[in-house]
Amino acid sequence: MYYGFDVGGTKIEFGAFNEKLERLAAERVPTPTEDYELLLDTLAGLVTKYDEKFGVKGKIGLGIPGIVSAEDDTVLTVNVPSANGKLLRADLEARVERDVKIENDANCFALSEAWDEGLQNESAVMGLILGTGFGGGLIYEGKVFSGGNHVAGEFGHTRLPIDAWFHLGEKAPLLGCGCGKKGCLDSYLSGRGFELLYEHYYSERKAAIDIIRSYGEGEENASEHVERFMELLAICLANIFTANDPDVVALGGGLSNFELIYDEMPKRVPKYLMSVAKCPKIIKALHGDAGGVRGAAFLNIK
Repeated sequence: MYYGFDVGGTKIEFGAFNEKLERLAAERVPTPTEDYELLLDTLAGLVTKYDEKFGVKGKIGLGIPGIVSAEDDTVLTVNVPSANGKLLRADLEARVERDVKIENDANCFALSEAWDEGLQNESAVMGLILGTGFGGGLIYEGKVFSGGNHVAGEFGHTRLPIDAWFHLGEKAPLLGCGCGKKGCLDSYLSGRGFELLYEHYYSERKAAIDIIRSYGEGEENASEHVERFMELLAICLANIFTANDPDVVALGGGLSNFELIYDEMPKRVPKYLMSVAKCPKIIKALHGDAGGVRGAAFLNIK
């Protein structure tokens, strides 16, 4: 039995999956964001509950909005402050008396998609999230590739390519990022970036969903903005694809629901790739909000 935990800033989602990767149990509880001992008690309590329910000792995987340090195994996370700087893996293992695997939630999202029945034969699957932020995960031969420093897939903290900067024109904005740097893709390709760029060029603050609605109605500013953004996205994705060469790319996050992306990227990306390369298949993520807990559970698949 595989147990997955998607530990977020407000809730913890639990899922239990059998050997056929079928979900047999689901539960959501509030995340103890300020009390570390209560966080451990909550996680361990769910493990005990479902061990007793299924009569097994389930294999445990956690997805967190952060990174586990490759140097000292402490957790770096802003959204779950109770776990920040703590040895979450070791402390939970002591409570439940078995191994625990922990990964960044974007990696879990990507792993969930890679283990979907339709993608299990693909050797390289990339998951990209176009939501509040922009980032992703890399899955090679069904396994998460997190890199030596556990930051592989942090595409949002690479910088805007020079051709993308030229594309944005003389009035190109140099946007700051939460990481302290400027020019990170996170500030341009996320849903938040989509809105920031619109505000920069048109001096009007609008939600992404309203911009997209105006685009559908043929409004001039929205149409111009979407055209600019689609080309920007194509340039940046082409750089990412050149470096990582995925077979399939699954998109998640709120902006991934903009259907125009799936029509435009296959047409726009190729001109920014090497001549020998083809644009990978780009699909909408199939498992939505369940991707985090699914991917966390599948961290233990051999």
